[in-house]
Amino acid sequence: MKQSRRNFIKLSATAAGMLYSLDEFAATDKPSFKQNEKFSLLLMATNWGFNGTIDEFCAAAKKEGYDGIEPVWPTEAKDQEALFAALKKYGLEVGFLCRGWQNDFREHLDSFKKVTSDAANNRFQKPVYINCHSGRDYFSFDQSVAFIDHTTQLSKDTGIRFCHETHRSRMLFAAHITRQFIEKKPDLKLTFDVSHWCNVHESMLGDQKETVDMALERVEHIHARIGHEEGPQVNDPRALEWEAAVKQHFAWWDKVAERKKRNGERMTILTEFGPPTYMPTLPYTRQPLADQWAINVYMMKLLRQRYGA
Repeated sequence: MKQSRRNFIKLSATAAGMLYSLDEFAATDKPSFKQNEKFSLLLMATNWGFNGTIDEFCAAAKKEGYDGIEPVWPTEAKDQEALFAALKKYGLEVGFLCRGWQNDFREHLDSFKKVTSDAANNRFQKPVYINCHSGRDYFSFDQSVAFIDHTTQLSKDTGIRFCHETHRSRMLFAAHITRQFIEKKPDLKLTFDVSHWCNVHESMLGDQKETVDMALERVEHIHARIGHEEGPQVNDPRALEWEAAVKQHFAWWDKVAERKKRNGERMTILTEFGPPTYMPTLPYTRQPLADQWAINVYMMKLLRQRYGA
């Protein structure tokens, strides 16, 4: 037992020495884009997996240097009041995640319309954007279009960006499916969480470059999680074995940053590494293999170094 423990400690120390250097990665091949002075970067925190009150979460996000947060739109009045009080207290921006879960198309769409309209027209604070988990992967094309048409009109009415996420189980669950919507719905804007596509297609999408490039032109918001061919989340992006996956994700994100900087637009990114069991765990104990909060903060700082004004 003692020998096993010594070996584990030795192995852990060796692994720690193989973690990426933040400064080294940020300085290596850092893109040099022409930048319009109107460009701005907002880095958002997720409360997914945070064990604490919304006030405690906002305090932690502010302390780490985040610009804002992206929670699920709260439907209860008391939760809304607590959220907006914390946002005001800590001076944070907000983007909302809106979604429905119903299996029936009509019930799902009606629910989606209500939560998106309520979030956009809330009386407290205007969101920077609204991220949409839209529909289900088995809804028909025409049914899915109804979600896009609703948010397109709501965006015109409110001036808020609505972005539909490339997410498993939702209408944009795969690259080739998303392409059909891109080609037929010119107002469609995307939240780009490409980690899902890597998982769905069991590849780093090298065989769908044209489709991915089309999608990148529609990206208005990014969920910065590193996926791979067999899953939507690596255990720790700082580990050397994920270097190729990390660099590929940044290559995709660089294209969005280049466009945003050139056009002088606001770029919003959510660091969204998730808790167990999105985070891989040890068998039997379900203990996470890495620190979710630390990884998200690491990613936030890396993104700010790479894309900051």
